Amino acid sequence: MDQYRLFIDGAWCDAEGGRTVETINPATEEAWATVAAASTADARRAVDSAHRAFHGAWGELDKDARADLLDEIAEGIREREDEFVDAEIADTGGPVRKVSIADVPIAAQTFEYYAELLRETEFEESHEEDTPVESVNRIVREPYGATVGIVPWNFPVAAASWKIAPAIAAGNTMVLKPSPHTPVTALMLAEVCSAAGLPDGVVNVVTAPENALGEALITHPRAEKITFTGSTVVGRIIAGKAAERLKPVTLELGGKSPNIILDDADLDTACMGALFGVYYNHGQACIAGTRLLVPRALHDEIVDRLVEGAGRMVVGDPTDFETTMGPLIAGFQRDKVEHYVKAGLEAGAKLACGGSRPDGLDRGFYYTPTIFTGVTNDMVIAREEIFGPVLSVIAYDDEADALAIANDCDYGLAAGVWSSDLDRAQALAARIESGTVWINDYNLLNLRFPFGGYKQSGLGRELGPHGLAAFSRTKHIHVGQPGPLEEKFYFDMVVPQFDDDS
Repeated sequence: MDQYRLFIDGAWCDAEGGRTVETINPATEEAWATVAAASTADARRAVDSAHRAFHGAWGELDKDARADLLDEIAEGIREREDEFVDAEIADTGGPVRKVSIADVPIAAQTFEYYAELLRETEFEESHEEDTPVESVNRIVREPYGATVGIVPWNFPVAAASWKIAPAIAAGNTMVLKPSPHTPVTALMLAEVCSAAGLPDGVVNVVTAPENALGEALITHPRAEKITFTGSTVVGRIIAGKAAERLKPVTLELGGKSPNIILDDADLDTACMGALFGVYYNHGQACIAGTRLLVPRALHDEIVDRLVEGAGRMVVGDPTDFETTMGPLIAGFQRDKVEHYVKAGLEAGAKLACGGSRPDGLDRGFYYTPTIFTGVTNDMVIAREEIFGPVLSVIAYDDEADALAIANDCDYGLAAGVWSSDLDRAQALAARIESGTVWINDYNLLNLRFPFGGYKQSGLGRELGPHGLAAFSRTKHIHVGQPGPLEEKFYFDMVVPQFDDDS
């Protein structure tokens, strides 16, 4: 069984007291690795390490040197790509076709992108002014210092990269806490960062199952900035803890995304896109298009296409390239999905397909692709994030009705619009209350463009230049003339100036 320790101050170390926990393969329900279970003292030590590194050699590197290191990290990920793929599959149950095509390559591409962006970004600008006095005004973007990143279990290696890369690109250091369900690839990423030449303490990774570890990181007085991806419930807690010391936060939280098929859409494309939108990563995605809004006149035809497409999905062993949907992350998550399926049936929704554990898969936390019809937007399955392979089909009367249903939601992370009329689709997209809207596509996050939510889906933005800016703070430096005193006429407002004869 593989064994992993904490990575603090450039070295592998045991947790205080030597505690360890097992990480479970969701496809086999068996432990495949052990990781150190950090204490709150370990968490504080990691933040102290990041703080020292920020004020040490790391702070002396210019942006080009940082960019070169980011490229080295990307290359290190690619050199160990097969190892990352195997570990990500074992930890998450993600199918090899997704992990090898998307997750691990995206991690490498993230570091490459921020290296490229860093080289072309200016962190200082200067303005000469003559009002109210002659001066030079420098606007400087500076790093925060030691930052904390907390990532979820659904896309662990990609999410870790999205935290680390922009943080260190901007000149910060980081302590990363991965999910206790998927800790391994974050620890491997720390190893790659060290091998690439990052100074000790720039990237630290601490693992533990207890919520207290996250609180110790967030409340540490030397943790200057917090970035979190996860549930809205936990996001509120983190925001509250950070607010006690007025620490800035970036929160990427939950969603209940509407995916709208208009009456002029190409139904072949739209229906397959809808399935991709909800079942990618087994439905365990905050951006999942779990509410499919369809014209009432096309409802039955669309549902037939959806059921046929769902029937062609292959649920099974994630190491088999033919598999398109692996297991859910753990037993608790499958229990949650089953709870919501029961709630949907009790509310009067109808199962068009799925709604059960698959036959022939006695081990592993598997669940079938599930489609509900007869759903109204007030049902719990249409309002709460399920985080599983459950699609709610909601019929609408006209475009105004579709928009009202789409926006009648506590969340606003993502949305989709399907139409052959791009002007019409863009006009509708502009009125949807969501941080991302795809037109005739879904799930295509782009490293070069901002990602984040409206309403209870979060605060701030990741990715693109916005993601880099989120890890810096702005300073204004006023450079006034050295004299003479008589030119500083405004001093007279406080200290009256008298001539020599007075």
